Amino acid sequence: MQGTVDGFSYGTVTPVTAYVMACLGAALGLRCITRSLRDDDDTSWKPGWLALGAASIGCGIWTMHFIAMIGFQVEESRIRYDIGLTILSLAVAVVVVGLGVFAVGYRGAGTTTLLVAGTFTGLGVAGMHYIGMAAIRLNGSLRYDVPTVALSVVIALVAATAALWAAVAIRGFLTSLGASLVMGVAVSGMHYTGMAAVSVHLHGASGGPGAGGSAHSLLLPMLTGPVLFLLLAGVVVMFDPMLVLGEGDWNRTTARRRAPGRQQDPPAWSGSAFEPPPRTGRRGYEPGAPTRRNG
Repeated sequence: MQGTVDGFSYGTVTPVTAYVMACLGAALGLRCITRSLRDDDDTSWKPGWLALGAASIGCGIWTMHFIAMIGFQVEESRIRYDIGLTILSLAVAVVVVGLGVFAVGYRGAGTTTLLVAGTFTGLGVAGMHYIGMAAIRLNGSLRYDVPTVALSVVIALVAATAALWAAVAIRGFLTSLGASLVMGVAVSGMHYTGMAAVSVHLHGASGGPGAGGSAHSLLLPMLTGPVLFLLLAGVVVMFDPMLVLGEGDWNRTTARRRAPGRQQDPPAWSGSAFEPPPRTGRRGYEPGAPTRRNG
C-alpha cells in the first residue's frame, strides 16, 4: 500500500528555518575560510580557521536537513529515527566538508584541486542526506526514483564546488553574504529534490515503526548542539577585528605591516652626542657643510 507523504506538515516554517540555517552555516564558513587565507603573517592560526569554517558549513548543512525533516510525515505511520545513523550523518557532513575546505585552503582554487575537492565534498553532502534518510524507521519502506536521486546528487556536486570556489575567491563581506544566500538555495534545493524522489510503501496496519526516537524527541535535542555551535562560531567571527575594518582599510594596514625594510621614523636628533647636526642660514652652517670644532 502506498503511503501518503507530506514534506511540509508545518507549512513554510520548516523550509524557511532550514534555509536560514543553511545560509548561516555557509556565511560563517566563508568568513572563516577567508580569514585563514588572509592570515599569512601567523600561519599557526590557519588550521583553526579552516576547521571552524568546515565545521560551520557542515553543521549548517546537517541542521538544514533535519529541520526540514521535522516537517516530513507519513499519515499512515509514525516516524522514528535511528540514533547511530543520525549521528553518523552529522560526522560525515563535517568530515567531508573539512577535507574539501583544507584541500582548497592549502592548495588553492586550481581547476584540478577544485574539481576533485568539489566532487568529493558533493558526494559527501549527498551521502549525509541519504544516510539521514536511512535513519528513518517507519511501518514501511522508502523507495527512490533514480533519475530524481541523480539530479539531487548533481545539485550537491555543483553546490559543493561553488561553495569551495567562493571560499577562496570571494573576500568582501557583502559578496560573501550574497554567496551564502545562493549556497543556501543550492543546499535546500538539493534536499527537497532528494525528498521529491521518495515514496513510502507500507507493510500493513499491524506493524510498528520500530526502535528509535521520534522527530521531536530525538531531532530537536540533537539540533541544539549544532545550532549552539553555529551561534558561538558567529560570535568568534564577528568579534574578529578584521571584520570590523573595511576591505580597503584592512588591505592598507596589511600592506604597511608587510612593507619590506620598513622601519620606524628616524629620531629628530640624528647627530652624535658631541656634534650637533648642521643648521642652515646661520653663521656658515649650511646643508651638507662640514662642521667645525673648536680646538
